[in-house]
Amino acid sequence: MKNDVKLLDYLTVRRSIPAFQMCEPGPSRAEIEEILRLASRVPDHGKLAPWRFIVYRGDERVRIGEELLKMALQAKPDLSEEMIQVERTRFTRAPVVVAVVSKSGPHFKIPEWEQQMSAGALCLNLLMSANAHGYVSNWLTEWYSYDERAYPLLGIAPGERPAGFIHIGSTTFPAVERPRPELSETVTWLGGEGA
Repeated sequence: MKNDVKLLDYLTVRRSIPAFQMCEPGPSRAEIEEILRLASRVPDHGKLAPWRFIVYRGDERVRIGEELLKMALQAKPDLSEEMIQVERTRFTRAPVVVAVVSKSGPHFKIPEWEQQMSAGALCLNLLMSANAHGYVSNWLTEWYSYDERAYPLLGIAPGERPAGFIHIGSTTFPAVERPRPELSETVTWLGGEGA
């Protein structure tokens, strides 16, 4: 397969846009369905599809934000006004939020870790699929990813865990590069020195 210059160009500059920098428009339902269809093309040992999507749109995002704020205030009644606003807007910063939910579990052949990695690959594919449709995106977890009390509110069933919440929308902000690790810090070479 020959190098796809467009894909190489994209990977050279790929980056996430902060959710608080997102705005309308977001993808339509038809676009979301196509974004999810493409995102689903991930490595999946055993063809288990050990994950699923939950799409949050419209006023439901406002309701969830108010409920998350109540939970946050129960844990920290002295939240500052700024943090109250942050909690209230967790799901309204972007026009669309998609939860990638891991359904990994015991299997006679496929380790749970591999199933979880498939959900992680799905998150990255979802970012790239949204970008390919002309939208910006960001993969967030936030505190409610780790607080099972929030799972019923978010539509996450017992035994499931969120791999991430993908925020999708548009932006008027420029993409700003951030420092990336040097290969010399992250790569170990074993074997010959061949070209």
